[in-house]
Amino acid sequence: MLDTLHRYPAQIPPYGQWPSEPRGHADTRRFHAGIGSLDVLRALRASRQQLRPLSLSLQVPAGLENLEQERYLHCLRREIALVGCHLSAEQRVEQFQLSATRLDAAALQQLMAHLRRRFTFLEHELGDYGVEVDLQHTDWASMGLLRELGFNQVSIGVPDCTSDGALSAARWQNPAPIHSLIDAARTFDFRSVSVDLGYGHAWQTPDSFARKLATLIELEPDRLQVFDYSQPPPRYARSARQAPCSEQDKAQMRRICFEQLLQAGYQPIGLGQFVRADDDLAIAQERGRLRRNCQGFTRHGYCDHVGFGLGAISQFDALYAQNALTLAHYLQQLGNDQLATCRGWRCEADDQVCQRVMERLACDLELDIQAIESRYGLDFRQHFASAWRQLEAMSRAGLVELGAGYISILPAGRVEVDAICQLFEQSSPGLSLHQQWVDHDASL
Repeated sequence: MLDTLHRYPAQIPPYGQWPSEPRGHADTRRFHAGIGSLDVLRALRASRQQLRPLSLSLQVPAGLENLEQERYLHCLRREIALVGCHLSAEQRVEQFQLSATRLDAAALQQLMAHLRRRFTFLEHELGDYGVEVDLQHTDWASMGLLRELGFNQVSIGVPDCTSDGALSAARWQNPAPIHSLIDAARTFDFRSVSVDLGYGHAWQTPDSFARKLATLIELEPDRLQVFDYSQPPPRYARSARQAPCSEQDKAQMRRICFEQLLQAGYQPIGLGQFVRADDDLAIAQERGRLRRNCQGFTRHGYCDHVGFGLGAISQFDALYAQNALTLAHYLQQLGNDQLATCRGWRCEADDQVCQRVMERLACDLELDIQAIESRYGLDFRQHFASAWRQLEAMSRAGLVELGAGYISILPAGRVEVDAICQLFEQSSPGLSLHQQWVDHDASL
């Protein structure tokens, strides 16, 4: 199985390559200023009329000064109120992701209380409510508070970006703080514990990466999220300023990742996500209920997603909308009681076909071609001619099985799910046209 990594190297795409914020799956290359707050208001009205379930994400950037953070939280509460008044209390929040690692207990409690006054959350642990925590600023007391506030999933971020590379490496190899937080999560009965794992720093070597990964595997988190430091999630942005390792070492680290995690019983879901066999995502995939939305892989894929905060992305059916990218612009818009939408993208017909194909292949590991042809009125092989030719090569390599009416990803091809999905994105007519416009704009 792992021999295929040499032939198809793009198995772990960097963040920002697929449709989400803050964990980066929206193709922001397509976003433009033609989408504004009026588009979002119309989408909110349609969501209320259809009583669609909701997915929320909320982020508070790290590094804000006291007065700056106070003003940001005020505007964040105002944004929640502006959006909430356009939605119905009957719309349940099935999924929620919080990224606010530096908030003190009082600020966090106030923010969650305000959010719960505006939205209806599920009871009895039915929802997926996740929080990202920073290893340096989280202890047992804060983990207990987060559980009391209703969070049942936790993602542990590991700091390793200081000016001293040797110090970074030493911290990166020390498992004690991570072990303590995982113990806290188990004690407070969090349903899922995830650990982030970055690769590609200059001070990293394949050997040090293998040791770190082995240490994390011994701690038995439910999930590991692997990412490339060249395009890190927001909370690792400083790491991108440091020199990267060689591409050869980076490729070897990716290979080590698959080798060790597969051997330890973790399943590659895609997008750098590895989960244990008894994890919610693995069970959902086994039962054909796994979905992929702008929050990544989820059991709640048919929700309208609302992102709150600086640069946050929302998704309503075919509409993507993003908040202001600079703090000054975000604060100004909310200070004027206006939504902070600055750009977005409306997914056209060709792109909807492409997204549907990629989602079902990634989630089900198979695709009903006839269902796609019937739903969208197209000839699949003709529509995706370029992708089909490459799939035929993968079929000969034993990665996929092709039939008259189906595509099935074989066990050897599971490590190539992302690369297989990208074949359809690359051959999408909509993307090709979009790229022509990008190239044209770049030449002006």
